[in-house]
Amino acid sequence: MNTTPLISIITITYNAEKHILPTLESVAQQKYTGYEHIVVDGASSDRTVALARTFKGVRIMSEPDGGLYDAMNKGIALARGKYLLFLNAGDTFHNDLVLGAYAGRAEKDDDIIYGDTVIVDSARHIIGKRHLTAPSALTFDSFAKGMLICHQAFMVRKDIAPQYDLQYRFSADYDWTVKCIANADPRKCTNLGIVAIDYLSDGLTDKNKLKSLRERFRIMSHHYGAARTCANHVGFVIRALRRKLF
Repeated sequence: MNTTPLISIITITYNAEKHILPTLESVAQQKYTGYEHIVVDGASSDRTVALARTFKGVRIMSEPDGGLYDAMNKGIALARGKYLLFLNAGDTFHNDLVLGAYAGRAEKDDDIIYGDTVIVDSARHIIGKRHLTAPSALTFDSFAKGMLICHQAFMVRKDIAPQYDLQYRFSADYDWTVKCIANADPRKCTNLGIVAIDYLSDGLTDKNKLKSLRERFRIMSHHYGAARTCANHVGFVIRALRRKLF
């Protein structure tokens, strides 16, 4: 790997021995090699760190933290790459060419590079696509409609990425993504037009769905205004009902 990587891939773990191997293997199998892989572990008591150490070149920090987003902030601080991409335990690249596709646009100095996501179960079987599709063009207003891009499929220049706001326990990734977009030039935000990430449906947000939705409403109201957020949520309800019926 390069000593000055273009891309920093950051993986957050805590007692993740059941899920970390597919992630580590997925990164190691990428054809593009101008990256670093950082594992930020919350002092796991299982074999998570031991497994990570079996992969050459993986940088590991293992110590107690204040939760997922505190660990992500540590990852940002450790990152040496020009771009940040978070790929947590259980999540993988869709194939071995994906990182090269991200790098191709990063070499053109884009601000944000993103793709689509499919949902997988713990056996790596595809459950289906996310119900939200990555937009063809990305602007600040895009995320008034919800988390259109999966966090793991969203790569951003480090110099426009803030720290995660730790007042949010379940949806700080949504707040962070909106802030990144606000700092970006819409002309330098690129949809790769590919499925980029296989997302494991077993995360913190999945297990705390209602709390996450309440927190996301607060964040959305902060960035887009309460009236607009309430109006948009009427549409969200209709969208959810259609998914159940059809």
